[in-house]
Amino acid sequence: MGLEEMEEYTSHVVLLPYPSQGHINPLLQFAKRLASKGVKATLAATRYTVHSICAPNVGVEPISDGFDEGGYAQAQDEDVYLKSFKANGSRTLSELIEKSQNTKSPVNCIVYDSFLPWALDVAKQHGVYGASFFTNSATVNAIFCRIHHGLLTLPLKLEEGTHFLGPGLPPFKSCDLPTFLKSPGSYPAYLSMKLSQYSNLDKADWIFGNTFEELESKAVKGVSELWPGRLIGPMVPSAYLDGRIEEDKGYGASLWKPLGGECMKWLETKGPRSVVYVSFGSMVSLTEKQVEEIAWGLKESNLHFLWVVKEAEQEKLPNGFIDSTKEKGLIVTWCNQLEMLAHNAIGCFVTHCGWNSTLEGLSLGVPMVGVPQWADQLPNAKYIDEIWGVGVRAKEDEKGIVKREELQLCLKEVMEGETSQEIRRNASKWRKLAKEAISEGGTSDKCIDEFMGHLLSAAKKEQGRHLNGLNGLNGHGHA
Repeated sequence: MGLEEMEEYTSHVVLLPYPSQGHINPLLQFAKRLASKGVKATLAATRYTVHSICAPNVGVEPISDGFDEGGYAQAQDEDVYLKSFKANGSRTLSELIEKSQNTKSPVNCIVYDSFLPWALDVAKQHGVYGASFFTNSATVNAIFCRIHHGLLTLPLKLEEGTHFLGPGLPPFKSCDLPTFLKSPGSYPAYLSMKLSQYSNLDKADWIFGNTFEELESKAVKGVSELWPGRLIGPMVPSAYLDGRIEEDKGYGASLWKPLGGECMKWLETKGPRSVVYVSFGSMVSLTEKQVEEIAWGLKESNLHFLWVVKEAEQEKLPNGFIDSTKEKGLIVTWCNQLEMLAHNAIGCFVTHCGWNSTLEGLSLGVPMVGVPQWADQLPNAKYIDEIWGVGVRAKEDEKGIVKREELQLCLKEVMEGETSQEIRRNASKWRKLAKEAISEGGTSDKCIDEFMGHLLSAAKKEQGRHLNGLNGLNGHGHA
């Protein structure tokens, strides 16, 4: 490496997501944020997902999870998949770091999805920084962190009329808690993965949370000794918030083909705040009974609706439903959710309350109807309804189904009921606060700048060591 090359020496961050849509998106968005501030950012994607990712100014490099032809679907088992990803991912991530060492910008930090704690071990083996990136809310992290440290024991059983209380958290009823805290045997591999996030966290140089100060400051303060997270969210494309990253209208990763043109054309024919947008994300699979109830609830509401129903789920729709609702509804297999939520025709977002969807709804100021299914979606729904006041949570019947009548009541309340104006005011307030957090000088922006400043300072020290080494060689006549 010559002296001219040394002048170009900069920080190089590799970001490693868990390979599902909801985990790739926020880490890729963080990569774009870092790149926009002058850091070299590379997303390390599995060979199965790597061709679905393309973002300006962010490099994309393949690593292996051991299932290069089909990813998780090829493995068919969470435990088998995670063990394979650890073995193959550690090896190929190491190769990626080593490959960079003789370039102008060697890797000096790994930002890894908290689901993949082995990446921190790889970082430490190579003498580079390691930062854990949590894709859940700070509230959910606070609960699982306490379980890991033995401060809570499973299963969490609440008597009728009692609440779960934690430092900085609101009182949770049983129906507000993540599902497998009440029945830990229901998803053992997933629960194990959630708890493993904290296994070596004390060795991480930074901990990042995809949330922001105003949104969850109490929860963060309540767990700060165990989980000293730096809040850098919301990780939503810049065009919908601060606009500082040019042409940043999408995440840059899609494992499905969106149908944006068709949706936008349809929305253009609808009046302001007249359409219900319905999506249950990339992972949720509803029962046939639940799909049926939502279908008839939407039809009987007499509101216009745009409903994302994945191809594999379409057979669950009632016979003749699509034809019978052509005047009022549009059903698509996938779309660019952000574009839809940003359109002035959308008046309400019916959501499963996954954290990314929740942040998108908040960031775009769209009132929500929460229909949570499992895991962290339940506490997120509580916050949407009771804490942030940006929507309502639909009530389930004794069989766990949100009936059509309940969905209609919720849509009526959010779209035109007595509380709809207050919900809209709250939604606008949170949109403003989300924008402020990520804008220049905002709380999240400052955290990102502090991280960058530390990395650049370390890079300059490294540059100085290289320069001294070169000068020493030149001084002794060894070119």
